[in-house]
Amino acid sequence: MPEWVLQFPIEETRSYAARFPSGNDDAVLAMGKAARGRGHYTRDEFISVCKWKSERSRSYAAKSTARAVEVATRVALSEASSERERVKALRSLPGVDWATASVFLHLTYPERYPILDQRVLQAFGVAQPSSYSYRFWEAYLSAWRPLLEQSGVDGRTFDQALWQWSKEEGGRLS
Repeated sequence: MPEWVLQFPIEETRSYAARFPSGNDDAVLAMGKAARGRGHYTRDEFISVCKWKSERSRSYAAKSTARAVEVATRVALSEASSERERVKALRSLPGVDWATASVFLHLTYPERYPILDQRVLQAFGVAQPSSYSYRFWEAYLSAWRPLLEQSGVDGRTFDQALWQWSKEEGGRLS
């Protein structure tokens, strides 16, 4: 497993986050909050979030039925589910792999889950692996959560700072 080391001083988190491009986060953040309140995502929300993460996944996501989305996301958002069950449930849906599963968790629980993204990994000094595993996801959570607490910002702001550092300082990604 790689060593996870933040590539910038934690005190610079707010500065990097402030330069993150303002965009269309509000709608998907509202969807995450709504899903958290009801205990699941709707099919329309599911498709919108998949599209927000990656336009390519939209056609796959559209193959999911409303019932399948509700069942899978209900498991993923349940406090009774294990971390492994959450990711497995989300990944059972067409168009959802590790990165997109992380988005659903992040939008619903931004204080508990980061978005899995090559830019964010770069901000931790970790190369994107050829494939993800649950073990890698656990290591990522274990690195991200204490740094989030140290940063003094909310989870969305912390993720934005990590992404922005990579954009500015990390160099070109393949």
